[in-house]
Amino acid sequence: MKIQRTKNASRNVLFGSIQKVYQIIMPFIMRTLMIYYMGIEYAGLNNLFSSILQVLNLAELGIGAALVCSMYAPIAEDDTDKICALMNLYKKIFRIIGLVVLALGLILVPFLPKLIASDTPNDLNIYYLYLMYLGNTVLSYWLFAYKNSLLSAHQRTDVSSKVMILTNTVQYILQIFVLIFLRNYYLYLGSSILAQVMTNIITAIRVDKIYPEYHPRGKLDSRTVNDIKKKVQGLVTNKIGGTILRSADSIVVSAFLGLSILAVYQNYYFILSSVISILSILYQSVIAGIGNSLIVENQKKNYYDFQTMTFGISFISAVCCSCFMGLFQPFMKVWMGEDRLLSYSVIICLVVYFYIFEIDQMIGAYKDAAGIWYEDRFRPLLTALLNLGLNIILVRYIGLYGVLLSTVISLVVLGIPWLIHNVFTLLFDSEKPISYVLLLVKYAIAAMVTVTVTFYASQIVPDKGIITFPIKLFVCVICSSALFCLLFWRNEHLKRISIILQRIVKRKNR
Repeated sequence: MKIQRTKNASRNVLFGSIQKVYQIIMPFIMRTLMIYYMGIEYAGLNNLFSSILQVLNLAELGIGAALVCSMYAPIAEDDTDKICALMNLYKKIFRIIGLVVLALGLILVPFLPKLIASDTPNDLNIYYLYLMYLGNTVLSYWLFAYKNSLLSAHQRTDVSSKVMILTNTVQYILQIFVLIFLRNYYLYLGSSILAQVMTNIITAIRVDKIYPEYHPRGKLDSRTVNDIKKKVQGLVTNKIGGTILRSADSIVVSAFLGLSILAVYQNYYFILSSVISILSILYQSVIAGIGNSLIVENQKKNYYDFQTMTFGISFISAVCCSCFMGLFQPFMKVWMGEDRLLSYSVIICLVVYFYIFEIDQMIGAYKDAAGIWYEDRFRPLLTALLNLGLNIILVRYIGLYGVLLSTVISLVVLGIPWLIHNVFTLLFDSEKPISYVLLLVKYAIAAMVTVTVTFYASQIVPDKGIITFPIKLFVCVICSSALFCLLFWRNEHLKRISIILQRIVKRKNR
C-alpha cells in the first residue's frame, strides 16, 4: 500500500500545529501564573525535573522508533499478520521499560540534592515531587503506549494531536484553578498525571476504532527480530546522545548557576523550544511518508525531495531567527519585566543554536525514516559527550554563553558533518556530499543576511510594549520572508514548495 503522503502530511501538520500552538500558549500562561503566584524557583524546579526524566527515558532505548520503522514495509505490502506481531512485541517491551524506568528513577533519589545548587522552595519536599514526576513517566509506558505505533507508522499522528488537545484542556483548567486559588504545587502536578492517564486511554480507544484489524498477537520471524535488534543497538547511542544534548544544559545551569538563573534562562528557552516543537511537527508528519518514499521511489526522486526539504527548513529557520532577534527583548520586557532580561549577546547565541539545531533535525529526519541508526550509532554519543564536556568547562568561565556555544560547536564540528557523511553514504551514494555542504553554507549566509537586515528594520518601530509588539512581529515576518525569497527567487525548490502549498490550499477549499 502506497500511503497518501502529501494528504497525510498536510493533515498531520494542520492538527499538530494547532496542538503545539495550544501547548505553547497555555504552558506560557501557566508558567506566568506560576512565577507570579508561587515564585520563579517553582518554574526552575519544574524545568530541572523535566530534564532529569528525559534522561530516565533513555531506558526506552529507541525501541519504539525501531518498531515503527519496521512497520513501513509491511504496511506498504499490506502484511497484517506482521504488523500485529510487531505490536505484540512492542506491548511486551513497553511493560519491561516501565519497570526499568521506575528502578532507575528510584536509584537517583539519594542524589537529588546534588543537582540543585540553591533556591529550593521551603514548602516543598523534592523527594515527593520527584516521585510524582517519576510515576507520571512510568504510567506513560504502561497504559497502552504501544498502540501509538500504528498512528506513527500510518502517518496519522493527527489523531493523537486531537486527543491531546482535549486532555490538555482538562489539565490546564485544573491547573489554573490550583495556581490561583489553592497554590499547591502537588495538586498542580497531580493534574498532569490525570491528563497523561486520560491521553493514553482515549488514544487507545481511537486506535482500536480506526484499525480494528490490528491486535497484539503472533510472533515475528527471526530475521525481523534480528533486524530490530540491530536497529535498537544503533538507537541506544542515538537515544543517549540526543537526550544528553537536550537535557544537559538545564542540569548544568542548575548545578553551577542555581535555580533562579536557570528560570530566567528557561524563560527565553521556553519560547525557543516552543518554536522547535512546532517545527518538530513537520518532521513527525512527513517521516512516515519519507520512509514510504525511500521504499517505493528511486534515489534521484528522493534526493530531490531532500534538497527541497533543506531549502524549506532553511527558509523557515531564517524567518524564525529574524523574529527571535527582533522580538525577544520587547516580549520579555512585557512578560517578565526589565529585571529579568538576558543580554543581546546571549540572544545571538540562542539564535545561532536554533538555526544549527534545526539543520541537524532536518537531516536526521531522513536518517530516522531510513532506520540507519546502527550505522550512525557512534556519532550522537560522541557529539553529546563533546557537548557535555564543553558545557562543564565553559560554564565555569563564560556562564550561559558557554552552555549555548557548547551545543553549537559540538554540532558544527562533529555532529552535522558526520551525519551528512552517513546519510549520503547509505541513501544518496550517487550524489556528492560536498555539493550539499556548500548548499547549506549558502543558505546559512542568506539566513545571516536576512536576520541582520530584519533586526535593523524592526528597530525602526519604537518599543512601547504590547502596543507596538504586533507591528514589530509583522515587520519581522514580512521583511525576513520577502528578503529570503528575493535572494532565491529563481530557486527551483522555492517554486516547488509554492506549487505544493497551492495544491494543499485548493484541496482544503474543495
